[in-house]
Order: sequence, then structure tokens, then C-alpha cells
Amino acid sequence: MDGVLKSWAVPKEPPTESGVKRLAVQVEDHELSYIDFEGTIPEGMYGAGKVEIWDKGTYTLKHRSKDKIQFTLQGEKLSGNYVLIRFKGDKNWLFFKKKLG
Repeated sequence: MDGVLKSWAVPKEPPTESGVKRLAVQVEDHELSYIDFEGTIPEGMYGAGKVEIWDKGTYTLKHRSKDKIQFTLQGEKLSGNYVLIRFKGDKNWLFFKKKLG
């Protein structure tokens, strides 16, 4: 999206079922060259800690505004229609899977 990897840290596992809501904290965008990066970022560096690819796949953007993003995921673990809604003026978002229908 926008020529970069948009990134959110999800402290708990992303929702695989509708009705489950998770906090997603927007973090710095990454260059597309980081798409396969896994490893450990040293202490004292931005983003320090373990970086792992939790899922891979494609997405289809359905709607995007400043405070809401709707998309369809086709991943190895996540699939279906998802929504991110920004808390007012914050980097914190509500992340959930939409119900069918």
C-alpha cells in the first residue's frame, strides 16, 4: 500500500474468527525490500527484538479512509474480510474479522 509495507504490531494473535477484537499498534512503514526479513534486531535499535513472519499471502483493499481500512486477506493462516479502525488521533487501531453476510 502506498509503495511500502504498512505495519501493525498485534500484541495478541490476530483474530481468525469473527467477533474477536484485537489491539493493533501501527508502527513505522517498511520498505518493500523487507518483505522476507526475519531475525533479531539488537537492543538499542528501533524495533528491537525478534521479528518473525507470522503469515504470508495477498490482500485486496476494499475501502480506505484516514480512520478505517477494510480489506480481504488470502493468507496461509488468515483469510476473509477484515477491518482496522483507528482510535481517535492515535496509532492504536481495533483489528477484527467481519462476520459473513
